[in-house]
Amino acid sequence: MGTAESGQWSIGELAKACGVSVRTLHHYDEIGLLTASGRTPSGHRRYGEGDLRRLYRIRALHMLGIPLASITTALDGPGNDDDDLGSMRVLLDRQLRHVQQHAQQVQALQDRLGELLNRLDAPAMPTAAQFMSTLEMITVFEKHFTPEQRQQLAEKRQELGAGKIEDSKRQWTALVEEGLEHVRAGTSISDPAVQEWVHSWDRIGEMFHSGEDTKTAARAAWQENAQTISADLPWSAEDLAGLMGYLHKARAHEPQA
Repeated sequence: MGTAESGQWSIGELAKACGVSVRTLHHYDEIGLLTASGRTPSGHRRYGEGDLRRLYRIRALHMLGIPLASITTALDGPGNDDDDLGSMRVLLDRQLRHVQQHAQQVQALQDRLGELLNRLDAPAMPTAAQFMSTLEMITVFEKHFTPEQRQQLAEKRQELGAGKIEDSKRQWTALVEEGLEHVRAGTSISDPAVQEWVHSWDRIGEMFHSGEDTKTAARAAWQENAQTISADLPWSAEDLAGLMGYLHKARAHEPQA
């Protein structure tokens, strides 16, 4: 039987030890990604320590979101050696940063769930600013933002710091209320006060969404998911939908020279 001491594993032993399925290892073999370096006299596969290191690289790169076809090219390209300590260090560093980022997201979700549980015991409803924090945890976030955009948002939040983020949440809450007043009053989108409101809204957004693609994703999330978003906010889905439509029209309006 194969062991870490012997440095030889059957396909079943390797699969069990590494937490992958035998079918996965067969697939890796079929596409030329991982082929056993040895065979028994009866023809059974035997994987060595070099194969194990290659399997680790494959799984690590796949976890980072790299397609299997690209992994094959990366591992078999010039300058890549499964026994090279430098390239393994680079890979481990990338994987560590990926895991740390995921851990931060899990911790943030854990904190948010704790807040929601505490809310159930509170004598009064939370403030609008507290409701606002749920926006970062809803499914809309995953649906509309790419991993790169989510990373940019996380980096932006870290750069701004908790103080500025809380201040921006208070400003945003005030802007929602101001916008709803304009909607209810039927204020013309050409009104200077409305245009100033739009500029203030966009300035808040630009603190977090620096790229145009990220801004577009954020707007789409708002427009398409008002019902979901409003469940954790002190405004109705109808109010938010009306506000987003009003904002879109006001933003598109070009003041006359």
